[in-house]
Amino acid sequence: MKTKGALLWGLNEPWSVEEIELGDPREGEVQIRMEAAGMCHSDYHIVTGATPMPSFPALGGHEGAGVVTKVGPNVKRLKEGDHVVLSFIPACGACDPCTQGHQNLCDLGMNLLTGQSISDGSFRIQARGQNVIPMSLLGTFSPYMTVHEYSAVKIDEHIPFDVAALVGCGTTTGWGSATNVAQVRPGDSVAIVGVGGVGMAALQGAVVSGARHVIAIDPVPFKREQALKFGATHAFASLEEAIVPVMELTWGKMCQKVILTMGEMDGTLVDPALTLTAKAGTCVVTSMGNMSDMDVKMNLFLFAMLQKTLKGNVFGGANPRHEIPMLLDLYKSGQLNLQDMISNTYSLEQINEGYQDMLDGKNLRGVIKYTDADR
Repeated sequence: MKTKGALLWGLNEPWSVEEIELGDPREGEVQIRMEAAGMCHSDYHIVTGATPMPSFPALGGHEGAGVVTKVGPNVKRLKEGDHVVLSFIPACGACDPCTQGHQNLCDLGMNLLTGQSISDGSFRIQARGQNVIPMSLLGTFSPYMTVHEYSAVKIDEHIPFDVAALVGCGTTTGWGSATNVAQVRPGDSVAIVGVGGVGMAALQGAVVSGARHVIAIDPVPFKREQALKFGATHAFASLEEAIVPVMELTWGKMCQKVILTMGEMDGTLVDPALTLTAKAGTCVVTSMGNMSDMDVKMNLFLFAMLQKTLKGNVFGGANPRHEIPMLLDLYKSGQLNLQDMISNTYSLEQINEGYQDMLDGKNLRGVIKYTDADR
């Protein structure tokens, strides 16, 4: 079928909304009519080259929600009419990581940036006569997509699509940063460094987990103000500004958990983050850095002598088939505020405006909402 999508044709170029050719579902695949797509910072990483793509063009978007419209052969979990959220990492359920409870590390993830489908290794999307690489084998910046059922999670049909889109990546990543990876416990002091969409979800995870102090750190005044509304007990503009007040607040113990959720990871931030981390405490790196960046600054003597832990994190350590519906249940019960995380909504044609708003610090999360005009 012919539809349209937001394509990237080269590094540091604007998104180009234009016609694409989308293939029908094959073995194990479904076609989805998209209703909403989250505008995650990770898509901006392919614009800058921080996340390297093997070739262009690329179709952006890896957060989204919609309705199944076609089902290919041997699809077992989904049917036409199902409401689904796209999981940015597929979960086969059979590889070693999946069977060990680490669906976020599914072996199929190694192919996410190749553009080659899970079912047969071919391409599902073409533009201007060329094969297109969809972000995370999804490409939610299009009103239709053809994906493997491993990448789609059925949800309650009463959940608004714009809210549901957020749990395909950012919310699940942030929430799990606090609950699964940092393992925040009642009474902990927790610092969240960077409170955009991912950070605000981590903040809410820390609050629900019973943290005593939840300290938001972000240079943008709007985000600090919003963090206090979402449950932060304190807010500071930088790691350096936070160190002395946190020392006073915790009687010198510092934070048991520090979670780095900035849009861009920089190795020079590790040392001040570890300074903010308590003895035997844990610092979680959720932020993505440039693939080519190998430089990290940290005091190795104090790191060892104070027995601190530095942990990496992808997708919040989540098992998406379980945690995506669970997070939406928390939304329905009022324990997870997703609606207020949507700062602005955009049409697909406004995608470049939406990403500029993200870079300018105007959004916690921007969302593309599709209408009949997009199809």
